[in-house]
Amino acid sequence: MEEDTKPLLVPVGGDESNYGIMSIQFNPEDFKCKRPFHVEPTNIVSVNDDMQRVTDEASAMNKRIHYYSRLTSPADRALIAPDHVLPAPDEIYVYSPLGTAFKVDSCTDGYGKNSSIVTIFMIWNTMMGTSILSIPWGIKQAGFTSGIILILLMGILTLYCCYRVVKSRKMIPLLDTSNWEFPDVCKYYFGSFGQWSSLLFSMVSLVGAMVVYWVLMSNFLFNTGKFIYNFVHDVNVTDIVPGTNGSNKVICPSAASSHPPQNRSVMFSSGNDTGFELFEKWWNKSQTVPFYLVAILLPLLNLKSPSFFAKFNVLGTVSVVYLVLLVTVKAARLGIHLEYNWFTENDFFVPEFRIQFPQLTGVLTLAFFIHNCVITLLQNNRNQENNVRDLSIAYFLVGLTYLYVGVIIFASFPSPPLSKECIEQNFLDNFPSDDIMSFVARIFLLFQMMTVYPLLGYLARVQLLRQFFGNAYPSIFHVLILNIAIVGAGVAMAIFYPNIGGIIRYSGATCGLAFVFVYPSLIYLISQHHAGRLTGPALIIHIFIILLGLANLIAQFLL
Repeated sequence: MEEDTKPLLVPVGGDESNYGIMSIQFNPEDFKCKRPFHVEPTNIVSVNDDMQRVTDEASAMNKRIHYYSRLTSPADRALIAPDHVLPAPDEIYVYSPLGTAFKVDSCTDGYGKNSSIVTIFMIWNTMMGTSILSIPWGIKQAGFTSGIILILLMGILTLYCCYRVVKSRKMIPLLDTSNWEFPDVCKYYFGSFGQWSSLLFSMVSLVGAMVVYWVLMSNFLFNTGKFIYNFVHDVNVTDIVPGTNGSNKVICPSAASSHPPQNRSVMFSSGNDTGFELFEKWWNKSQTVPFYLVAILLPLLNLKSPSFFAKFNVLGTVSVVYLVLLVTVKAARLGIHLEYNWFTENDFFVPEFRIQFPQLTGVLTLAFFIHNCVITLLQNNRNQENNVRDLSIAYFLVGLTYLYVGVIIFASFPSPPLSKECIEQNFLDNFPSDDIMSFVARIFLLFQMMTVYPLLGYLARVQLLRQFFGNAYPSIFHVLILNIAIVGAGVAMAIFYPNIGGIIRYSGATCGLAFVFVYPSLIYLISQHHAGRLTGPALIIHIFIILLGLANLIAQFLL
């Protein structure tokens, strides 16, 4: 009888290939909430106040539940665990992809226990990223009026495509898709091509984000080190770039392109000229600092589990809030500098409509990109009927944040004496390294990115190595080779192409073509055709969306 007390479906082996949060499904009419998988207390190897660590064997259930859910139809309850093999409600733990187990407090609320407010905040926090630093530059490239219009239109378009992603699972008949992610839906409709293409575009988004992070971390580390050195050694330097005078100095680094592109500073007064020149030699934005980051981050990428860094996700929220505060304070001090020139350009202002507007749409595709993980985030919403409403509110808040930062920075940029063309791809570069508020912002962002970078590397490793070797950590040699390649791409970009706006728009338009425009629209058209409900207007609208995504990608290479 001892065997009767054990779960019928015992997980074996380790599998970390699914990085989404697993949602244990059950029949809502069953008040006992029977779950076919759980983490037994014997599989929890360590416990502290924050999390419970589980064994490698227990982590295998994350994929096994996908396997068992497809063995029979949803109506067949043969694989539903009977009551006597389930632990008491207060002993049930569910698996997290980072190797942890979380106790289930209650199952009467359905899929998850997050309120709508928490769900909206999670989506906002996940979507807000490095793109916010390039929004002012994107508005400058598109023109002030057209930039505002494009942010609104791209927000609405990407929201609709995200809505189609959320609904895509429910359009599949006769299968239990409750644990499917969007790549699973793509595989169902497009076979192995959908599986491998979704992997390719997902890797593009991950590696693109990691490259942008490396370029920004090199930038922030350089300016932070420069500020600290000058402060400690009482060094006064003046930048070899045009800029405004006074306490609220704004600079135009792009106007100094004819000067040597090292540290762009010259000694004004110092007690040790030789020491300063030595510092300038070994603390160079493009030649040395990107390599210093390798010694810090490459070892962290090789860790099996990055769960420690997940604790610092709140820093992303703090950084965004501080950036909004910085923008507000700077605008209050600088004032508003706008002049409307609808199609003509002068020395200080740009036209309201410019032919380079696709550069902004490329940035916005990544700025509003959450389509590959939105199903996971919404699965944990307590009230599933509010998913569409909560998703819409989150998109509205994200768009409002982008609009506020982009419009305020563009409008307050001091023109004259500087031209609006001086707005940099990272708007923090328009403030000198000795600016206190910008220094604090760079510190926040540097630390936040250094904690997120190993998480992105972990996701890339899990997706790629699992597909090719069946194991997320086949050996330290495999992991090291992959991480060296990713880090090498970041270092190369930081040296030869440190333009985050360009990197963001290329990677955003590429991965967005599949996950934002093509797959959601095609899946909707195919499902409606199979159901006999496809109409002419729906066909025209969704083909137009696909063509927009294709034109968005092509335009990035033409402008």
